[in-house]
Amino acid sequence: MNAMSRLPVRELKPGFGAEVQGVDFPNATPEQKAMIVDAFQHHGAILLRDQNMSPDDLLDFVSLFGEPEGHTLQEFTLPGYPNIYILSNKVVEGRPIGAHNDGVGWHTDYSYKPEPVMSTLLYGVEVPPEGADTLLADCVAAWDALPEGRKAELEGLKLHHSYAHFMRNREWGAMELSPELLAENPEVDHPLVRTHPADGRKALWPSTGTVTEVVGRPGPEGLALLDELVAWCTQERFVYTHKWRVGDVLMWDNRCTLHTGTLYDDKRYDRLMHRLWAKGDRPY
Repeated sequence: MNAMSRLPVRELKPGFGAEVQGVDFPNATPEQKAMIVDAFQHHGAILLRDQNMSPDDLLDFVSLFGEPEGHTLQEFTLPGYPNIYILSNKVVEGRPIGAHNDGVGWHTDYSYKPEPVMSTLLYGVEVPPEGADTLLADCVAAWDALPEGRKAELEGLKLHHSYAHFMRNREWGAMELSPELLAENPEVDHPLVRTHPADGRKALWPSTGTVTEVVGRPGPEGLALLDELVAWCTQERFVYTHKWRVGDVLMWDNRCTLHTGTLYDDKRYDRLMHRLWAKGDRPY
């Protein structure tokens, strides 16, 4: 029996995602790690439950997929670990320890970068018993479900992404960028339909927040198209809803998904998550 057969994989929803079972990651073998990477490359997202991960374990995990990506904003990174970002509503000694309500709204991470992050990892340290779900939209299935004529209309279109626009207009933590951050984050164009390098499958890649226009279709017409496609991708039939448990490691592929967080009763419950990214490449 090989390593692949010793690690059962269960789909998160029909046709999307993979819960990799039977592995304790800090003690995983090289063969098991290879199986985890393979599952990620072809399923859009992976889940490992009941993990006990130190910060170093989390860095080892994300490094299986590529070099860990840094964070544009460093205020809420874990002390001593600049590549681990804290998501939390907790306040210690009068100061928040993490970003609160970060990531609410359908998007892909770092879509405003020339080389957006390939993957996002969340690790559940403290989890509310209700709310605070993470939703993942399968943009490959959304693309495949389009009529052929509609696909022909959309292929070749590009979206203009702006970090300054995103930060200026976000609902939580809105801010004007410093000259340094503006220089580090120039505006970019990315394809609306993205090709996955692992196997050539195509995905709609619309995102929200960072997009200012559809190139060649400026103004309301282009933005209406964007809204239409985000609504298409995020239909219930394409969406996996993750209900968090402590010890969950959920990692999704930003090249073929959209995601959003959801709200929770932050006066009643505490939440503490660690977020990591793996570097990506230029979309095509």
